[in-house]
Amino acid sequence: MSAGRKLLPSSRRARIRRRRTAAVAALAGLLALLVVALSGGGAQRRSTPRLGARAGGRPRRAHPPSDPQAEQRAAVDTVLAYTPFVKEGGERGREIALTFDDGPGPYTPGVLDVLERYHVHATFFEIGKMLEYFSSSTLRELRDGDVIGDHTETHPEMALLSAHDQHEELFEQIARIELLGGPRPLLFRPPYGSYDATTMRELHALHLLMVLWSVDTDDYLQPGVSTIVERALAGAHPGAIILMHDAGGTRTQTIAALPTIITTLRARGFQLVTVPQLLRDDPPPPGQPLPSSLRGD
Repeated sequence: MSAGRKLLPSSRRARIRRRRTAAVAALAGLLALLVVALSGGGAQRRSTPRLGARAGGRPRRAHPPSDPQAEQRAAVDTVLAYTPFVKEGGERGREIALTFDDGPGPYTPGVLDVLERYHVHATFFEIGKMLEYFSSSTLRELRDGDVIGDHTETHPEMALLSAHDQHEELFEQIARIELLGGPRPLLFRPPYGSYDATTMRELHALHLLMVLWSVDTDDYLQPGVSTIVERALAGAHPGAIILMHDAGGTRTQTIAALPTIITTLRARGFQLVTVPQLLRDDPPPPGQPLPSSLRGD
């Protein structure tokens, strides 16, 4: 025994030994529990089937989430592989595409109010310059699931422009849509139906499909609500692409005509879709001749 160490009473030494023994036992218990937890977790991970695997061990086929933009690109690419333009879809289905030109503008929200009320998706061919003033409507269209096409930057007659100017008219509108956060336009509609061989070369370079129309309501002339309705319904057929306007003038008649157009077409058994969906579900047959000119706005 060292000289400076005091001898503790036996009862106190016993209490210290019991505390040490209890502490060692508790530590051993914690270590045992930790070992069990780790080994059990590993077993559970090993026994859990891999993602996509069936209980019987066969892998489940993966179904990636729907990508509307990818589906639209695929539909347009398929049609572009055999034609640079469309004026309508095929005739096997019961689908019709409503399209609107010259927006966005002050009457575009009224058009969107009707489309939203009736749960209709449409295709809007927009003028790039108009986005400086009415881009909120374009953003609303994108949120609704509508499709935005290229209607040039300033709405000129394309056939009167040089190759450089035609390219700029097409590209500037594309750039504005992308800067707004929208997908790159895949479709083009020529203002006034004006195009030439140069236009077609520029469209090919920019990978744009020209979308004409099979039904022209002439609503831009404001012929009256009943006349707009009559023209839209008279030309309705499977695969029809109907031309209307949401800007470029007063469009109260178009807005007023839309509910009757929509409800009557549905009563006839037609489904109202975007142009890309029309091309995906029932594309036009190959070999369609390109019209030399069209009347439109």
